[in-house]
Amino acid sequence: MEQNSLIEAKLSALMRKYSIPCVISLLVGALYNIVDQIFIANADYLGSYGNAANTVVFPLTVIALAIAVCIGDGCCTMVSSLLGAGNGKRAGRSVGNAVFLAVLSSAVLCAVYLILGDALVTLFGARVNEETYALSREYFFWIALGIPLYMFGQAMNPVIRADGSPRFAMASTLTGAILNMILDPVFIFVFKWGMMGAAVATVLGQAATAILAVWYLFHLKSVKLERGSFAPQAGVICRIISLGLCSFLSQISLVAAMAAINNMIRKYGRMDPVFGLEEYAQIPMAVVGIVMKFFQIVISIVVGMAAGCIPVVGYNMGAKRPERVRKLFTMLLVCEAAVGFAALLIVELFPKTLIGIFGAAQESAYYTAFAIRAFRIYLCMMVFACVNKATFIFLQAMGKAAASTMLSMVREIVFGVGFALLLPLFFSLDGVLYSMPVSDFLTAVISAVCIALTYRELRKAEKVDSAHGSDLFPPDKTGTTKDL
Repeated sequence: MEQNSLIEAKLSALMRKYSIPCVISLLVGALYNIVDQIFIANADYLGSYGNAANTVVFPLTVIALAIAVCIGDGCCTMVSSLLGAGNGKRAGRSVGNAVFLAVLSSAVLCAVYLILGDALVTLFGARVNEETYALSREYFFWIALGIPLYMFGQAMNPVIRADGSPRFAMASTLTGAILNMILDPVFIFVFKWGMMGAAVATVLGQAATAILAVWYLFHLKSVKLERGSFAPQAGVICRIISLGLCSFLSQISLVAAMAAINNMIRKYGRMDPVFGLEEYAQIPMAVVGIVMKFFQIVISIVVGMAAGCIPVVGYNMGAKRPERVRKLFTMLLVCEAAVGFAALLIVELFPKTLIGIFGAAQESAYYTAFAIRAFRIYLCMMVFACVNKATFIFLQAMGKAAASTMLSMVREIVFGVGFALLLPLFFSLDGVLYSMPVSDFLTAVISAVCIALTYRELRKAEKVDSAHGSDLFPPDKTGTTKDL
């Protein structure tokens, strides 16, 4: 059986099998917004105004992603552990309830976005100038229409991986992204549809991914869906949400940080002798958005490596194999640190090349100078950022929702928002850039403590009678997993 390999195969082989497709899936998902921004930046009739508008709308797409990954990652963790414990029927119930949650939540969010669109883009800094505001409204309207498709595809992706098909999960996301990359230049440069063209291309790509996800649900391998699987059950829904809460908070708290950053950029940019001028006012927001997009690429790799381990971790926890969980944790931390170091070298040595991809040749010298400074300062603690994110997700995969959630909240809300609001008081516009490395360094100190405690717990579990097993789904008096 496919799932038996999770407790028998070499961990390095399992990590490659599950993490590489997950990394590619997340990278491809990230490319939706990044590709839009590249084509927008290189369209002379959009330029930095379009870039700034893209930056404004980006946090609002992350809100949708946060809800989707909460459902998907929570279901993935739950299904993996249930399959490890031999409870296929309950795993099917989990998938059915995840589908119900994805459809319901996406419909609600779409309605909210369409009703409150103007207020939301204003909240995230669109009124830096009138041109940016107009482009933000145009882009957001069409993106909002595609929210149900986007959320369903993203929520089902981890579920497909948990079913033992990481390659299909990757292929479905890749299909949508390729379609988006083909349509973007056609709609933006040939049809001259501007921000609407970029958004429509994105939505059509998301539709392709969602359609493939629906097809797969009729062809599940390890999980059997029945009509009753889709009936909402409070216990199952609460368990999915609790296990996916860390993924949700890590994304939604990022939205809070981006809202704070965008508004601080707007406030302190007006005080700057250069960016206080109307014709340059959009530059800081456009640049920071680009820096965040590069960071998103790196974090997609980091999260993909960690999230790809979720089925392996969950299954081995359910099968009472803590020694394999500990070894996988070590392997993951080493790989994540290596990714962070490679990314650090790129941003410190080649910032001008990076900014050139996003149309810097068409912009002023002020644009390039600020972009170079932003890359080098904002991302100087990339190694810590990568290790932190891996720690959050691995703890979540082990069922340690409280510790994982606490770390994520501290990083994104306490530090991310706090320092974004505090440091500009002392360093003006540069204070916004300093907020990221300071937050990552301080979070790394806390993560180190959690990592040490996790190792100690896993080593202790190795010495305990295997009958005690994992506490993710504790056995009841009959020896079977508690009914959810």
